[in-house]
Amino acid sequence: MPLSANAVRVAVTGAAYVAPPKTTVPTDSESTWSAAFTDIGWIADDGITESNSSDSSEIKGWQGGQTVRKVISSSEMTFSFTAIETSRTVLELYHKGSKVVTTSGKSVLAVKAPGPDRRVFGFDVIDGDSHIRIVIPDGEVTETGDITYKGDKAIAYELTITAYPGPDNTVAFKYSNDPAWSAAAAA
Repeated sequence: MPLSANAVRVAVTGAAYVAPPKTTVPTDSESTWSAAFTDIGWIADDGITESNSSDSSEIKGWQGGQTVRKVISSSEMTFSFTAIETSRTVLELYHKGSKVVTTSGKSVLAVKAPGPDRRVFGFDVIDGDSHIRIVIPDGEVTETGDITYKGDKAIAYELTITAYPGPDNTVAFKYSNDPAWSAAAAA
């Protein structure tokens, strides 16, 4: 296969979105997100990290003890990023199950013990005219990092979202208008 510098992508910019459970999701990389989606805001310059992990069990043959098969016993897809914009959306994602209540211009967040808080998530990853859209129809913030309050740093909220499988075992959809995605491999 010939090398193509034109197929090298950089995640120059993008955005992260969240919506209530069962919100209708986009089915391409270029349509507008519906009004149900909220832009999470500024993300730290580390960007968004996608992780895929799986555990497998080895089945060994009696004759010689060689591995004859591996069975995947578990798998997980997660997306991690650090939100650096303090907003109602970010605070409620970070403090699962808690809600910001505002009365007469004054707000309070009663931080509750975390409980289930499944939602729809989405990410746009943009490099010039090339656009990748990732949609997680059923996800949840499953890990958070420490919050540091310091005079020379933005207050940051580390979030890890776990993508859960749907009825057909799909955990996420990736859409793109990038011609490199559809280019046929050289023979």
